[in-house]
Amino acid sequence: MTSDSSILVTGGAGFIGSHACKALSAAGYKPVVFDNLSTGHADAACFGPLIVGDIRDQEAVETALKAHGIQAVLHFAAYAYVGESVHEPLAYYDNNLRGLMSVLAATSACGVDRIVFSSSCATYGSPDGMPIVETTPQNPINPYGRTKLIGEQMLSDVAATSSLRFAALRYFNAAGADPDGQLGERHKPETHLIPLALMAAGSRRPALSVFGDDYPTPDGTCIRDYIHVCDLARAHVLALDYLMTGKPTIKVNLGSGQGHSILEIIREIEAFTGKPLPVRFEPRRPGDPPILTADSSLAAEVLSFRTEMSSLRQIITDAAPWFGVEQYAVA
Repeated sequence: MTSDSSILVTGGAGFIGSHACKALSAAGYKPVVFDNLSTGHADAACFGPLIVGDIRDQEAVETALKAHGIQAVLHFAAYAYVGESVHEPLAYYDNNLRGLMSVLAATSACGVDRIVFSSSCATYGSPDGMPIVETTPQNPINPYGRTKLIGEQMLSDVAATSSLRFAALRYFNAAGADPDGQLGERHKPETHLIPLALMAAGSRRPALSVFGDDYPTPDGTCIRDYIHVCDLARAHVLALDYLMTGKPTIKVNLGSGQGHSILEIIREIEAFTGKPLPVRFEPRRPGDPPILTADSSLAAEVLSFRTEMSSLRQIITDAAPWFGVEQYAVA
């Protein structure tokens, strides 16, 4: 389905948000970005208007909703560094939860009752069984994960007393980049594995730190589920389409369903570049689960969503140019 509806995208100048805006535009929607640019980039908000503002400013959010005739909200704006959340929990509760409260108050005041919420697999914490399904108990182990779980609960409480319907998308490790070269991952500081590995491969950092090689996994390193950011963006459009047709609230996982270890990623990048990747092994970090993989069958059932670009080779091929890494050419 396509639509000419205007959609407010909070955090739309960030990594996932900007890719979602491109997907929205391609689907016929009109993305309106609302971002304070604290971590986003103005040049990434190139698919519609950019409003520079803070989501905690309810009046500014209401003004944007009214000025652009907004029909629904994609809510990405949040702090999202797990380690930082442990050291600065109040900042995370203030931005992520007070920010969501402000957005909900503004949408309620303006009669906007459809929200696609950027949630996270961090709400599950370190579960016992794999793969993770939506009925897996949500027991987050860090403040970031708790803000996402409380965010889902806030949305549920508001929906119980209003016309609000929402889609909470619990996604796993976003990676890759726009294959057209228009958008990519630009975090400061960068904490994600694949960008850090590509930076080491491109000599932009001395070595890739691998935290722990004694986990109960086949090669001793952690296993994670990586989903291409363009697949993730497409899922947000499908979730929006779902809500725009009047369907009820959903909470779904978004992942590839395939786990990859850190050493697998290192070997894939070495095969891509044709040269060894400098690696430094360090002790485990507290709280890192050995394995996190998604069961996304519910998203396939209710949204007809299946990944199309989330092979490890595709993710690395699309991300590599952003970090100055070239593919090895076989003579």
